[in-house]
Amino acid sequence: MSGLDRKGVAATVFAFVLWGVVPLYWHALKVVPSLQIIAHRIVWSALLVLGWLALKNGLGWWREIRAKPRALATLALSSALIAFNWGLYIWAVNAGHVVETSLGYFINPLLNVVLGVLVLRERLNPVQWAAVGFAALGVAWLTWQAGAPPWIAIGLAVSFGLYGLVRKLVAVDAVGGLAVESLYLFAPALAFLAWAESGHGGGFVQGWGWGIDVLLVVGGAVTALPLIGFAYGVRRIPLSIVGLMQYIAPTLQLLIGVLVLGEPFGQTRAIGFACIWIGLAVFALDGIVRSRRPAPPMRPATCTADCGAP
Repeated sequence: MSGLDRKGVAATVFAFVLWGVVPLYWHALKVVPSLQIIAHRIVWSALLVLGWLALKNGLGWWREIRAKPRALATLALSSALIAFNWGLYIWAVNAGHVVETSLGYFINPLLNVVLGVLVLRERLNPVQWAAVGFAALGVAWLTWQAGAPPWIAIGLAVSFGLYGLVRKLVAVDAVGGLAVESLYLFAPALAFLAWAESGHGGGFVQGWGWGIDVLLVVGGAVTALPLIGFAYGVRRIPLSIVGLMQYIAPTLQLLIGVLVLGEPFGQTRAIGFACIWIGLAVFALDGIVRSRRPAPPMRPATCTADCGAP
């Protein structure tokens, strides 16, 4: 690990490992309706993040974001995208689709590249186009074999890819941006929980038991802590290293889905995943080679400020 910031590496690995094993956490909350899990996640993470920022910097983070043109409007859009992503992810985990969620996060880095080409007018070299082609082939194979596209994976990849693009267009701190997004989502989430607890399927404090209640509250930390760790680490180690580390999360998700939760992963699925893995390997190796060249003309980002956050 010579030449790398050890604390930065440790913080980044911590973030991706926690994101990788988080399906087990949400699965433990399976008794709670998915919409209520996401609402609790929003409420408790908002309180944690806002409290942490207040202790760290008072209202300085708010003044910094408010002073940037269009930042608040842009973060309103990103809050909607991340809420959809979180909701789809938690529903998919508790509906038995952990393997397909991992597919979404395997696809996401290459989708980021495509969005860079379509929206930011970035240019790809032939090797990068080949990587994207392998991923498209894998998705096409899975679609043909299943008779329908892998909508969960596509929904997760597209929503998080668009979220990353929006966050890329507004230059704000990762944690401060999450705080603003949480503020937008806090009131609707709290109102929904109040409605649920008034006789519409809620069981917090008085129905699900203290163990589930504790898990719901700690879900705020499960949401916020890896993002804080990632924000710390990504500033201290090369982006190319971060880009490789991001595959830790979907790999762990896949292993948990197959080995722990018993989801099927037969030959048909393996062929589709293999095509995508080949594309990722080609893309990652090309990034490593280009990162070692002096003054490259362009290096498309393999990871946004909030990548890999389920």
